[in-house]
Formats: sequence, structure tokens, C-alpha cells
Amino acid sequence: MMTINLKNGVDKLLFGMKQKDVELIYGKPSKQFYDEDGNVIFLYNQQKWSLTFYEDEAFRLGYIICSHPDATILDKKVIGRNIEVVKNELPFKSWTKEDFDTNENHFNESNWLILQSEYDDVIRVEIGAIINDKDEFDWKFKS
Repeated sequence: MMTINLKNGVDKLLFGMKQKDVELIYGKPSKQFYDEDGNVIFLYNQQKWSLTFYEDEAFRLGYIICSHPDATILDKKVIGRNIEVVKNELPFKSWTKEDFDTNENHFNESNWLILQSEYDDVIRVEIGAIINDKDEFDWKFKS
């Protein structure tokens, strides 16, 4: 089972971790690169994760994309299931939908959660660190 802890992270990952903190738990990533904004991206093939460490936040973990088939949100499996069924099972009522050719993003802002669907099935979950009232990231990891 791979638990997605909304506002906090996934599995043992916590928003605010540095690269070394993640590597202590999960080892070296399968692949590592910089995106166009200078952020560091870690890919973990076995866990099916893409982890973004924000350059302008001292390379803290701020964004996680997960497509592992065992991923759960609030004890509900999400990957490979019908998007409307999944959304109805979750207690969040506010969703914004964006269309991208074959994919759709279903965004719940209060949890900074995106469920990406293709052919009506969830293929990917994206969660981001929450920004608090002071317009700063609410880091969960205390180093």
C-alpha cells in the first residue's frame, strides 16, 4: 500500500525534505535532472514517483507525482479507477477540471491535489505542499 497523505506527502516522504533526507530512506533515485526552472527532479521507478525539489526554496521537496497502482487517498485506491467514482468517494466537493487533448486534470485547491485522468480512469496523482496565510510554504518536515 502507498498512502498519499494530503498536505503532507506520500508514504514516508514529507514536504520540506531535502534530497539527502529522501535518499536516506529510499536510496539514490533512478534518474535525476533539472527542469526549466532550475528545480531538481528525482524519479523513482519502483515507487513510480516524480519528486520536485524547489530551487527557490533551498531545494526542499514541494511537489510529488505518483502513479503507483497501490496509491491510496483516505484508504481509497485511485490509480486505474473511474475518475467520477473516485471523486465521489472522496469528501472534497470543489473540483476544477482542465482538458489537455487526451488527459484531464481534476484539481482540488484546498488539498493541492490533482487527479489526472485519461479515458475516464485516473492515471496519476499530483500533490503539492500547501501555501499558508502568510504566503509561505507550510513545510511538514522539521530538519
